[in-house]
Amino acid sequence: MTGEPAVEATGLKKSYGRDPVLAGVDLSVARGSVFSLLGPNGAGKTTTVRILATLTRPDAGRVRVAGFDAVRERREVRRRISLTGQYAALDAEQTGEENLRMMGRLGGLPRRRARERAGELLERFDLTAAARRRVGTYSGGMRRRLDIAAGLVADPEVVFLDEPTTGLDPRSRRALWEFVASLAGTGTTVFLTTQYLEEADRLADRVALLDGGRVVAEGTPAGLKRRIAGRRLDLTLAGPAAYARVADRLDGIAVLRDPERLVLGVPTDGSAAHVRALLDGVDPDRDAVERFAVHEATLDDVFLALTGHSAAPAAEEAARV
Repeated sequence: MTGEPAVEATGLKKSYGRDPVLAGVDLSVARGSVFSLLGPNGAGKTTTVRILATLTRPDAGRVRVAGFDAVRERREVRRRISLTGQYAALDAEQTGEENLRMMGRLGGLPRRRARERAGELLERFDLTAAARRRVGTYSGGMRRRLDIAAGLVADPEVVFLDEPTTGLDPRSRRALWEFVASLAGTGTTVFLTTQYLEEADRLADRVALLDGGRVVAEGTPAGLKRRIAGRRLDLTLAGPAAYARVADRLDGIAVLRDPERLVLGVPTDGSAAHVRALLDGVDPDRDAVERFAVHEATLDDVFLALTGHSAAPAAEEAARV
């Protein structure tokens, strides 16, 4: 992960009519790493990916992918990238092997090499046994694996995965996580957008949080979680009055505020002594806190602390892609 970044964007802006989607996005992705872009509904994730993958032109800013300008040298960029969206782009009437061989031929591979490459990828993605079955008979997890394999036929330098596990069951999702991790292990750069924060936490070397068309934080998952707390003490208050009173005492300290559930969260090291000190400080009369719990901080905690809301699990509005 040295040298020029695999993906670099500076001052990226994009609007649709009078509606600004990106308001100056800066990104830098190291070669051979997994980078995850997180954000709530409408934050601009898919628009960002479309610009980086040369499908949409930015209104302003500089974009380089695989060492080439993504606006002026689109053809060179496209030769070096792969883009897999939320839904598999496969021919259901062809077999898995036929799909991969077709992608190889379309990518300019000689017939023999396209056949060899298809075999390599079917084995890598554990699809050899289903190679001669029609894709229409594949499970959702198998189709997703084949879709990613199709994007790797030309051995791209950068792979863009836009919500790759949407709609998959937990077992298929975990299996796909292993495949994504293996891509980076071979030197391929993976740019991942996801609605599952656990996915980014597990896979990404670095994470950027996008909100309101801007990057509000960037770093390693562990580093971002340390910014708010290694652990969090959640306090469930006895009622609205108790919530308001304790919230006042925790002004500037609380990293979670949920008045609907009457829950406040504060950073803690998790030790019994620190938890007791916090409880004594916020509820000296022992009449405000109904119950409490300590848990590890998550990327959702980070997002909530930095933006005031959780990352929504919905995809971006179609009008913004």
